Amino acid sequence: VAKDLGLQILELIERGARITERGRTQYFSLHGRTGHLVTVERIDRELLCRLVEKCVLRCELIVEGEM
Repeated sequence: VAKDLGLQILELIERGARITERGRTQYFSLHGRTGHLVTVERIDRELLCRLVEKCVLRCELIVEGEM
C-alpha cells in the first residue's frame, strides 16, 4: 500500500492510515513496518460465501490529509 501510494512508512503512520471494513470481523490490516496489506484473521470462504461463486471481501483505506 505504501509503495502504491508513493509514501514512506512514516508518512502512512503520520497520516493515520488505516483499513476499515463493514461487519464485526477485521480481516485486513496495514503492517506497521512494511506498509503491506496483510490478513489478520483467518478467512473461511465456505463460511463467508458458501452460496456465491465469486467471493469478494471489501475494505477501505483511509488516509488523512491531502495526497
